[in-house]
Amino acid sequence: MSDERTARATLTAVAEPGDAFLNRIIDHCGPEEALEAIRTGRLPGGVDASPKEVQRLGHWRIRLIAAEPDQDMAVCARFRGRLICPGDPEWPTPLDDLGAGRPYALWLRGPGDLRYCCLRSVAIVGSRAASPYGLRAAADFASDLADAGWTVLSGGALGIDAAAHRGALAADGPTVAVLANGVDVPYPASNEGLFAEMARRSLLVSESPPGTHPHRLRFLVRNRVIAALSRGTVIIEAEARSGALNTAGWASKLGRVVMAMPGPITSRSSAGCHRLLREEGATLVTRPEEIIEAVGRIGADLAPPPHTPVLPRDRLEPVTRSVLEAFPARGAAGPAQLAVKAGVDLTTVNAKIGLLAAGGFIERAPSGWRLTKSGKSPKGPADDPGIVQHRPEEPE
Repeated sequence: MSDERTARATLTAVAEPGDAFLNRIIDHCGPEEALEAIRTGRLPGGVDASPKEVQRLGHWRIRLIAAEPDQDMAVCARFRGRLICPGDPEWPTPLDDLGAGRPYALWLRGPGDLRYCCLRSVAIVGSRAASPYGLRAAADFASDLADAGWTVLSGGALGIDAAAHRGALAADGPTVAVLANGVDVPYPASNEGLFAEMARRSLLVSESPPGTHPHRLRFLVRNRVIAALSRGTVIIEAEARSGALNTAGWASKLGRVVMAMPGPITSRSSAGCHRLLREEGATLVTRPEEIIEAVGRIGADLAPPPHTPVLPRDRLEPVTRSVLEAFPARGAAGPAQLAVKAGVDLTTVNAKIGLLAAGGFIERAPSGWRLTKSGKSPKGPADDPGIVQHRPEEPE
């Protein structure tokens, strides 16, 4: 391993992810000189720092004592993981949008290629305490997105995150989990089986070395990576104070598309999504096709119109339908009354009455003709060529 890669591996162990001060030093003199500044406690010339930032050098120097990058790399190699750094072929260039908050390096586990996976990717995040409604939506969205060739990103947490990962795996599609802990640490423990399957088929990503356990702030910090790696973020169920809203905030700052799924107004888990829709200009999505339209190619990935129910009477040709509409909702009517109401001649009405009766729309009554109880043909109008004069295009 080169000196630069060793330095970056070490920096992931001694500093919190995405520290703007450390990235300023790296940009100024490179990761090796940044590591030397931590060892000596002396800033490189030309790097300005506040007293608090200088104090951080002391904290990092203490952590440096316990840092063992060679051992971290050996552990990583045992589970066929790898470290990728800026400039590597697998490094996703969208991470550069984070500027001073970009990762120093990333630890990966799994066969997927991170850069390739992120070319067409959508983040799906939401509440850990998800409802059955949210879990179903997350899994269905992820499955359909995977079928359409999109990578599903999330954070590997309980609830919506896990449902999204499982939905993509069920469709045999790519899915990436950005973790707040080492890629060899199953957290939460109940998702251990999910992480094992993702490590076998997809990809686990972390800014922290193997063996690192999570803490609260790192969950919030990793959200910026989820937002940066994806073209857009979908929020499915989020309370008024939710980590998922933090991901939405990062997506908005980075110029990514923010989408939210509406939920029941009586549910606390819908409050965050509804605020995004009402106050933050998030795009409302209810179908995977709408997500693809929001993040896909302009003019090429448009969502088809939603399916609408087609009634048998909708397939009647116009004159036949006007005669049918002339029938009263209750009671019966004679041909002369129907002719006046429909605005057609009596001969036409008599011909259409025969067709409508044959199709099961109307039936004879003591005082004329009346609508049947169902108002439609039991065999369907498509079976009677005399009734269906033309067939409008419709989705199957």
